[in-house]
Amino acid sequence: MTITAGLIGLGAMGHGMAQSLRRAGYLVHVYDVRSDAAQTFAKEGGVAAGSPAELAAACDVVVSVVVNAAQTESVLFGPSGCAAAMKPGSVFVMCSTVEPSWSVALEKRLNDMGLLYIDAPISGGAAKAASGQMTMMTAGEDAAYALADPLLNAMAAKVYKLGDTAGAGSKVKIINQLLAGVHIAAAAEAMALGLREGVDPDALYEVITHSAGNSWMFENRMAHVLAADYTPLSAVDIFVKDLGLVLDMARSSKFPLPLSATAHQMFMQASTAGFGREDDSAVIKIFPGIELPKAKE
Repeated sequence: MTITAGLIGLGAMGHGMAQSLRRAGYLVHVYDVRSDAAQTFAKEGGVAAGSPAELAAACDVVVSVVVNAAQTESVLFGPSGCAAAMKPGSVFVMCSTVEPSWSVALEKRLNDMGLLYIDAPISGGAAKAASGQMTMMTAGEDAAYALADPLLNAMAAKVYKLGDTAGAGSKVKIINQLLAGVHIAAAAEAMALGLREGVDPDALYEVITHSAGNSWMFENRMAHVLAADYTPLSAVDIFVKDLGLVLDMARSSKFPLPLSATAHQMFMQASTAGFGREDDSAVIKIFPGIELPKAKE
């Protein structure tokens, strides 16, 4: 491939995305604050960079898969940041869930430096990222897509183009997170009520997942509860952040979101109780008077 790809952030999603790019035939440069993660990927056939700047200098398209706006800011403009090292006309693809107005401002900052930008939040989880089947909610100008399109299509089964300027992708992702957070909170509440009422949790799961009350989040996250496995695929604190962004966006236009506000408080309560770094299904632990399933032998 003539385009050289760089990916920063080898977490649950980023590692799978880097694998998808390599599987598509790209030479993939990677960087992660955990140098061992980058070295492991390099042993599998990639190139480990020592800093974002080192990566950026070698790449035409840089994909950032870090947690939030603050980490993206550090990747771009911090010590050894990639913005100053990127070649004129190269593309920065921002995959974090951030406030839309921040993404709009970032596009201008990078354009002023002669760089192109795609607002490109992602969804689908680690398994879909690894198989190249995730969803990307993107917005950017045609020139950015002209260079980055092949890479986006290698990483995702669905690449939605939602506008020609930044912000639209982030808005749609935030609305997705509204639903995801509310659905997880509702799923936890339903399972907690079942436990309180003495219903067999495995039987409840079987019935609900074959009934009209089912949701993807109930089916996925309550399986974690039944297995007593709270290993963080997506942590409680992620929804403290993301539902906070949902409420911030709505507050700016004085738009009421009663369900989102309640779900946000539930995740806040779970985080304050010490479960912030556990899987987001651990929001069920805020309910009193229930005995959660134990790990099966």
